[in-house]
Amino acid sequence: MRSQFAQLAVFFRLTTFLFALLTIPASIAATAQAETIRFAPLPMENRETVVKQYRPMVLYLEKALNVTIEFVFTDNYADIINNFAKGQIDLAYLGPLPYVELRTKDDKAEPLVHFNEASGKPMYTCAIVTLADSPLKLQGLKNSRIGLTQPLSTCGYLSVNGLLQEQGSRLEDNRYTYLDKHDTVALAVVRGEYDAGGLKTAIGKKYSHMGLKIVAETAPMPSFGLVGNQATMSSTTMQNLREALTRLDPAAADKEMLAAWGENIRYGAVAASDKDYDVVRKFKGNSAIPTTNKDK
Repeated sequence: MRSQFAQLAVFFRLTTFLFALLTIPASIAATAQAETIRFAPLPMENRETVVKQYRPMVLYLEKALNVTIEFVFTDNYADIINNFAKGQIDLAYLGPLPYVELRTKDDKAEPLVHFNEASGKPMYTCAIVTLADSPLKLQGLKNSRIGLTQPLSTCGYLSVNGLLQEQGSRLEDNRYTYLDKHDTVALAVVRGEYDAGGLKTAIGKKYSHMGLKIVAETAPMPSFGLVGNQATMSSTTMQNLREALTRLDPAAADKEMLAAWGENIRYGAVAASDKDYDVVRKFKGNSAIPTTNKDK
């Protein structure tokens, strides 16, 4: 009888051991998946430039959080929003309007940080620019050629239409074309291809020596930042990421390291929250943003 009990005990221990061996691979796979963050940077055609801008930050975060970060490349903000909502993106670098649109579609989007501008502040403004020697009157503006950035760019349709409405005009009463990048808009206005353009104020000022003049400017908008996906990342990982970035000191201890980061992310960061974007929601209202040109 004792030998039978002994045999049963050995069998039970062996079964438990074999079960543990079978479950180890699954546990390892789950851990590996949890430690990989899929990061969508700013949509750009030149992916080599994207990697150059964000890779130093990615390396820093991988070391600080003990994770692996993979780049997820996209061609536009719409792709980021759709893929984020599908759970295919864990972390995204977004401007204020794309975030507001994403949050409307997916309440699991959580703002983590805002990156400071070169001014040291986590905010920026958008502007309408024209040529200084032929300034455009915005009151009652009609049939003018206006260059815009991407449809979901904060300084694109949203800001230009809002600024025109403040002057009793509408973007829909004019001809507009999406030119994608802020610098492209600035140069197109400089060349006289468009009567006006909508872009980031700081970029408009950069081209003032080429004859650009700012004729209207928005109230401050929250700067670009990182948005985490609560559906695919743990709250601990997101908090660790937030702390890893906000503890950096761009004025002293971390100045040399941050100098290697991209121009838009090297000036430090502050913690972000959803309420920071209320100014964008108010500016947008219930208006829908067209995704196609109106150039005729």
